[in-house]
Amino acid sequence: MLLIFGLKTKREFLRWVAFVCRVCGQPGRAALVREVTKFSLFFVPLFPVRVRHVAECPNPACRARTKLSGEEAQRLA
Repeated sequence: MLLIFGLKTKREFLRWVAFVCRVCGQPGRAALVREVTKFSLFFVPLFPVRVRHVAECPNPACRARTKLSGEEAQRLA
C-alpha cells in the first residue's frame, strides 16, 4: 500500500502595520502575515497543524521575520 502525506504552508498577507524591527531597530511599515501549515493526505489538505503570525521588516538590508503571538497580531491589526 502506498500512502502519500505531507505538510504545506500557505502565507496570507493581512495588512501593513507600523512596527519597529526587533533586529535592526528601524521603524517602518511591516507586512503582517499569517502562515497556516496544513496536513495533506494524497495532496488534499485536511486540517491545520499550526497557525503562526509574523511581521516582516521593510528594511532591504535586514528583512527579518519576527514571530508574533495571536494576541499581538490582533492588537496590531
